[in-house]
Amino acid sequence: MDHDALRLFINLSETLHFGKTSRACHISPSALSRQIQRMEQEIGHKLFERNNRSVKLTASGRDVRDYARKILEGWQHLV
Repeated sequence: MDHDALRLFINLSETLHFGKTSRACHISPSALSRQIQRMEQEIGHKLFERNNRSVKLTASGRDVRDYARKILEGWQHLV
């Protein structure tokens, strides 16, 4: 998982909307969806519950969000 993937994940965890996140991050919704699926495969847990009308963060997603924020804050501190 790289910093860009973590940033995408954090943005999606805040907006809970693939369209808004894809526009804000200048990535297609399908590419964003593939990135999230790769993260879920790598971690071995679903990060979001999704259907045609809503997106919700799972308990594992909340844990990853907290981890991602710490990692990116630490990186910013180093830079």
